Amino acid sequence: MDISITRADLDDPALADFLLAHLRDMEPTAPPESRHALDLAALRAPGVRLWTLHRDGELAGTVALAAVEPDHEEVKSMRVAPAARGLGIGRLLLRHVLDDARARGLERVSLETGSQEFFAPARALYVAHGFAVCPPFGGYIADPNSVFLTRMTAEM
Repeated sequence: MDISITRADLDDPALADFLLAHLRDMEPTAPPESRHALDLAALRAPGVRLWTLHRDGELAGTVALAAVEPDHEEVKSMRVAPAARGLGIGRLLLRHVLDDARARGLERVSLETGSQEFFAPARALYVAHGFAVCPPFGGYIADPNSVFLTRMTAEM
């Protein structure tokens, strides 16, 4: 299996399709005000770094880091293609952004994910990598559809 993780080409039509599929996956999980996945336009914003993972030449995953405040960033747009789930792709993507955060001297990395059963594998992955439940951060508010997690980079 040939795996590569690179900064995303935001003009790649395959990426646009992949991200659209991500947004569609989120539609049945919660009401619109409780879905916080970023679209392609939001991923182009300053302070957002997006990576793609290709497996044997095919786009198999995405992950981003978005600035929350100085020294604190949020994991965003973490998605593994359905056909590639269960192969460790999510773990590779998460390790990649944690390594990037540490290399850039960030103090904290946080994320928001769903509270529904659909997100149970993602929550287990984050907890296995040292994330702990925390209160809402940045512009988030408490929401029964969301789980907020954080970890300090010094613990990485």
